[in-house]
Amino acid sequence: MSIQRFSAVVLAAGTSSRMDGANKLLLDVGGEPAIRRSVRIVLAAGVQETVVVTGHQGREVARAVLDLPVTVQPNLRYEDGQMRSVAAGVAALAQATDAILVCLGDMVLLEPADLRELMAMYEAHPECSIVIPRFEGARGNPIVFAASYAPEVAAGRRLIGCRKLAQQYPEETWYHEASHDRFTSDMDTPDDYRRVLSRLTVAL
Repeated sequence: MSIQRFSAVVLAAGTSSRMDGANKLLLDVGGEPAIRRSVRIVLAAGVQETVVVTGHQGREVARAVLDLPVTVQPNLRYEDGQMRSVAAGVAALAQATDAILVCLGDMVLLEPADLRELMAMYEAHPECSIVIPRFEGARGNPIVFAASYAPEVAAGRRLIGCRKLAQQYPEETWYHEASHDRFTSDMDTPDDYRRVLSRLTVAL
């Protein structure tokens, strides 16, 4: 079996509405903005191309990743919801690819090996075109999906990332049962942020 080519879309457009006025993607995590840490993790996983979709405070978010080998794609309609950002990011991918990871910009506890694990699961299950991580029954991120869906996703006709995804396409979906909670640990609230900082400090 040939080696699959993977590309990534990192969603960094949201308003952080539950973070008490702060933009969670710009909060300091280990000495750098959260979005920069997340993007560096994606790059270290070995994807061939990465698009970062910006929206709320887009200039500041873009500045945090400006020197990294990524394409920054503004989404002027970011307030229309996450799917609009997914569509914008997928449409901005320029290189031919076999599969696409849709990553959240605030999942700073993930490790490059976690993303490689997901990519390996995608390669190991050619009968499925969507791979979703799960931990103790909770659906996680990133999601990996076949690049053959890209035209539909870019046009907004297929809602990759939607919570109803697996219900819509159960025969196409493989759930990867993870042995850890990093796929389900994001940073939506001040309490989440404190927990993340605590876990990173312990890891050091």
